[in-house]
Amino acid sequence: MQLKDKIAVVTGGASGIGRALARRFAAEGARQVVVADLDEAGIDAVAAEIGGIAIAANVGVEADIVSLVDRAEAEAGPIDLFCSNAGIAVHGDLENSNEDWQRVWDVNLMSHVYAARAVVPGMIARGGGYLLNTASAAGLLSQIGSSTYSVTKHAAVGFAEWLSITYGNRGIKVSVLCPQAVRTAMTAGLEGGGVAGVDGMMEPEELADAVIETLEREEFLCLPHPQVLEYMRRKTSDYDRWLKGMRRLHEHYG
Repeated sequence: MQLKDKIAVVTGGASGIGRALARRFAAEGARQVVVADLDEAGIDAVAAEIGGIAIAANVGVEADIVSLVDRAEAEAGPIDLFCSNAGIAVHGDLENSNEDWQRVWDVNLMSHVYAARAVVPGMIARGGGYLLNTASAAGLLSQIGSSTYSVTKHAAVGFAEWLSITYGNRGIKVSVLCPQAVRTAMTAGLEGGGVAGVDGMMEPEELADAVIETLEREEFLCLPHPQVLEYMRRKTSDYDRWLKGMRRLHEHYG
């Protein structure tokens, strides 16, 4: 996909990865970029900067996603690319409450489900469209120190796989974004990005470069940190050895 003259929606667009993607999509010549987030001041600022449209939405609530899509298409036109990017992290292991689990589940997984429900039928009717779902390298590997993040990001990757399998022959392109540490509010309190920063901290603008390249190639996996592919290979080639290595990391970072 080339972004020129396309209409794109970016959730979590007030800051971090979402803001960088919105800026880059506009720079690539997108006809319109719709920026969505709970942070109304943030999306207003981004939209003003890029000449986009700001729409407040809680991605963990399906009615908000439906409203976002309806308003975006009414104000900008049919959506070509939906970037389901918003995500949250809660630190903790077995002590996480049921409420924590539900909140993270709603944002990190169900937001992708809600978005697909809202846009896929229309995309198919128009002959195609693109979904870019932000997960994490944690969704391919794991996340030391956060049970909720690890599990929900695995689920997000699984759902993206299912979307590609189910709708790939009907014109729906799917990519899943799986970075390690990126300099955002989520990593702000972690020295060096924590365990996710073992290969260095990436700036959101660098990540946006990788996203553009992935969209142009229409590949499923978007890996701004290419080392993740080798870690995946090690995991699948010898699961027990990989788990032992992860336990060592847990002893250091957990």
